[in-house]
Amino acid sequence: MNNTSIQLNDDLLKDYVQSLSIEIVNKMIDLYREQVIIYLADIESSLESNDDALWQQYCHKMKGAAGSIGLQSLHAQLAFMEKTSADIAEKAQQLVELKLHNQQALVKVDAWLEQNS
Repeated sequence: MNNTSIQLNDDLLKDYVQSLSIEIVNKMIDLYREQVIIYLADIESSLESNDDALWQQYCHKMKGAAGSIGLQSLHAQLAFMEKTSADIAEKAQQLVELKLHNQQALVKVDAWLEQNS
């Protein structure tokens, strides 16, 4: 996934800035950065234990967090991963792509915040 395909929910982010302030939005993004380390570790753990129910649960949890801060394309990727019936090798590849996508999405949201603060 390249950075041009990273989609942010611009309207949601603008609404947050208008109603909450840029400082609060920055705190929300910082909290996401802290939590995503846990989400990714949990998804990886579910993969290692080959537990489909936990995979679904952890993808769902990260999906909600990504959506709540406007990471639209990451949310969509997690929605797909949450429902996948792929084998463990395919899930491992999905996890690699998820980690990269998350990094790229955070770079893009940082750029958005800088432009809109």
